[in-house]
Parts: sequence; C-alpha cells; structure tokens
Amino acid sequence: MHAFIASPEPVIPTGGWVLNYLLGYEPGVMVRVAWDVTVIGVVFLPAVSLIAFLSIWMERKVAGRIQHRHGPNRVGPLGILQSLADGIKLVGKEDLTPAGADRWLFRLAPYLAFAPVFAAFLAIPFGPDLVFEKSLSVGLFWILAVLSIEVIGVILAGWSSNSKWSVYGAMREACQLISYEIPLGVSILIVVVITGTLDLNKLAAMQSAGLHAWFIFHQPFALAAFVTFFIASLASNKRAPFDLPESESEIVAGYHTEYSGLRFSLFYLAEYSAMFVMGAVMTALFLGAWNDPFGILATHIAAARAEQNLFQLLLLNVAAAHVFVGKTVLLVFIQMWVRWTLPRPRIDQVLHACFKVMLPMTLVLLLGSALWQLLVTPDSIIQRVTNVTLTGLGLALLCAIIVTIGFAFASGRRNQQRLSPFAGRST
Repeated sequence: MHAFIASPEPVIPTGGWVLNYLLGYEPGVMVRVAWDVTVIGVVFLPAVSLIAFLSIWMERKVAGRIQHRHGPNRVGPLGILQSLADGIKLVGKEDLTPAGADRWLFRLAPYLAFAPVFAAFLAIPFGPDLVFEKSLSVGLFWILAVLSIEVIGVILAGWSSNSKWSVYGAMREACQLISYEIPLGVSILIVVVITGTLDLNKLAAMQSAGLHAWFIFHQPFALAAFVTFFIASLASNKRAPFDLPESESEIVAGYHTEYSGLRFSLFYLAEYSAMFVMGAVMTALFLGAWNDPFGILATHIAAARAEQNLFQLLLLNVAAAHVFVGKTVLLVFIQMWVRWTLPRPRIDQVLHACFKVMLPMTLVLLLGSALWQLLVTPDSIIQRVTNVTLTGLGLALLCAIIVTIGFAFASGRRNQQRLSPFAGRST
C-alpha cells in the first residue's frame, strides 16, 4: 500500500489511503487491518444493504408496471420503504431449522452465499479515486474469483436442508454456474486481449476519451462479447429465464425452501447485490466505467489534478460515481425487464444453450478479437470506420430502448387506469 502523501498527483483517499493521509506516514499492518475492517463495517456494509434494499423495491415496481398493477405503494413515498418493512418482519420471524438438517452447515450457508458478493464490492471503481483498494492490479480477477465461491453456499444450503426440493435446486445451481462460468470468463478475456490488463482502474482510464472509446464499440467482437456476458451473468445470478435453482412452479423455492427469518433474507441480499456487481463489471469493461459519453469528466479531473485542487477533485469523483451507478442501474433494470418478459426453459435446454451455442460462440469471438488486434492497427481506416459505425448503432439502440421503455410504461399506465375499478386511487 502506497502512502497517499507520497503520490505524485493528488487523489481522493479511499480505503487504506485515507489512513495514510490522516497519519502522515505508512502505518503498520495491524493498524491498516483495523482501519479497513472499520471502513468495511461503517461504509460498505450499509451501502451494500442499501443497494439490495432499493433493488428489491425497483424489481417489485417494475413487475407491477409490467403486470398492469401498482406494486408497493403503501409504506413510504411510492412504497419505497416496503423493503424495510419486510426486512423488519423477517428479522422478527422465528429462525427454524429442519429436524434432519445438518445444523452447522445449514446455519453457515447463507453467510457463505452473501460474503463473497460483499467482498466483490471492494474492487469496483466507482470513480477514478473512489475504489477501496486502488493498488489491486487484478481487480477483475478478484471479483470473478470471489463470486465463484457463492455456489458453495448455495450447494451447502440445499444439501444441509435435508429436503429433496432443496437438493434439486442446489444441483441445478451447480450445473448452471459451472457451465455458464466458462462463456462468462471467455467474454471477459476478449476485453483483456484488447487492453492487456486486469486492473479495473486502468480499464476505466482507457475509455476516458468519450463514447467512441468505450470498449463495446472498439470492434464487432467486443459488442458480441457484451451480449454473451450479459446472458451468462443472468445464469450466474440465477436470474430469469435462468432461475431454475429456485423455480417456484417446480421445486417450491429450490435451495432456500427450508430457510426463514434473517437467513432467508441473506439469500435475497446476495442475489440483488450480485446483480449490481455484474452490472458494475459490465459497466467497467464495456460501457466506459465512470466516464461520461463526451469525455468531460476525464478532462476536468485531469485539470483538477494538475491544479492540485482536492476539493474540486472530490466533487468530480462524486459526479463520476453518479455516472457509474446510473449505467449500472440501467443494466440492473434490463435484467429485471428480462425476468418479467421471458419464460423459463427446462434445465436440459439451459445446459444445451451453454455448451452447444454460447461456448463455441465465445471461443470464436475470442479468436476473432485476437486476430483483429493482430491485423487491424488502431489508426487504420478499418478501425475508425468500425468504431464510428458501432457507436452509431449503439446510440440508435439506446434511443430505441428508451422509447420502448417510455411507451411500455405509458401504455401500462393507461391500461392500469382502464382496468382498475379504483382508477386514480391507490389499490
């Protein structure tokens, strides 16, 4: 860990860096560990809980709008406190353990499912300096490594419950995650081939020139890799149409059928936090990270660094964090939109789509990306035309999505008012 005061250019101190700044020297290992634990408990744990809290509320509102109903609208403005009320209710419920369950593993599994997702937040670059550990040069690898541990918690939850429905859900999760982790990892390798780094901070800096510099528009293979990564992330997060591990129409609630109270809520916290993490990874890899489409933030941040203006740099980092979170929330919204739109396939169809469609496709994309990097120079006319064309297509697609969302919500509102006998009032 490098001392903040010795940095050649000012940065907003985060994580262990702020301790160096306050003390004026490099502290010992035990002091740094105590400080990091304090920051994690005071900052990260409430932030992750708030993300899951708001995501659950947004999911219920999106589902309500798609199904021509109101969704939560009683507790708090727009029903935004409904998730808080549900959380309080779950905390007060009795924590039951089945008679034939392995009690120790049954109690451990929810925490083992949530802890890896929580740890993944430590490497997410919310801004040029708003990252817990800037010196983590393999941040992308760290996120993928810790997220892969979540499946162990799911399998333990299913096996230790002593319920056939829970075991079925756990086995589905094991098959699904092990299969879709391969195309997900290969999709990430395409960006690594383009950039040659696993450092999420460097990846963000490489996309600071504007919309055309975002990696999703760098080459056709990167655009296709974004699509395959998004599909694989749905399976990795157990999101519909890949929610086979907990499909209520077949196996009650899958691996968490026997859970209640606080431990039941931890599985939901893990799922919605993982949705945000996957959206953040897609944002950092393909969508310019914290950079705005015009490169304005990067220009002003460079100027603030040159002027040694820490206050202005702090404000710019906050603005960058808003841009990053906005992109991520849009991707989370699309995941929710997909859930309430597409039907659920069978488990054999899910595995067939992975091994016989997505896996060969991502391998072809990886080979094509490597050949593109080898044969097409950055300043060639082919690269420039491709970049401009893909950027235009991306803008057109974004406009189409925005128009579709607006039309769908407006149409849903009209139908809701027409079908509801209590039109104009909360029901």
